[in-house]
Amino acid sequence: MVKKRISSEEVAKATKAALERRGVTINDIAEIVYDMQKPYNEGLTIEHCINSVERVLRKREVQHSVLVGIELDELAEKNLLSQPLQSIIESDEGLFGVDETLALGSVMTYGSIALTTYGHLDKNKVGIIKKLDTKVGNGVHTFLDDLVGSIAACAASRIAHRMRDLEEEGETFADIPPQDLGPKPPKNQESE
Repeated sequence: MVKKRISSEEVAKATKAALERRGVTINDIAEIVYDMQKPYNEGLTIEHCINSVERVLRKREVQHSVLVGIELDELAEKNLLSQPLQSIIESDEGLFGVDETLALGSVMTYGSIALTTYGHLDKNKVGIIKKLDTKVGNGVHTFLDDLVGSIAACAASRIAHRMRDLEEEGETFADIPPQDLGPKPPKNQESE
């Protein structure tokens, strides 16, 4: 039997829908990125940060991590996991590191800057991460808070690397529209 492959577009839509279903918007994540990167990047706008978050969410490693983590949080909310995993995830047990491990898998695709930024976000619980980490009400966000930190760290890393490229060209973020936040081709190559 040939198994049907799921299109990249379907996975991307499912990822964004899962985040929204859990109360996380692209803008929430972009605000974290903006707050972290604004002091170092002249001309940086929230729109640049939104674009960077959107680009990160196109990566399959990120999409898969988000979908798996959110699914586990939702199953824990419905009490559908077996014990002792149910209790461990439901209480976000301190020695349970699988949530961070899943988030780190995504971070690794964006290098050491993303890794250190993720560590900062995981420790300091910035922006919506703090709200998700607070164990108030019936919601389980054991995986989601770490995944949001991962996405923000990756988007911030993209901006830091792009800034370096801009500096070498004598430019700043003020010189580029947000939709042009992708990597710049080398001078000797024309972009298509």
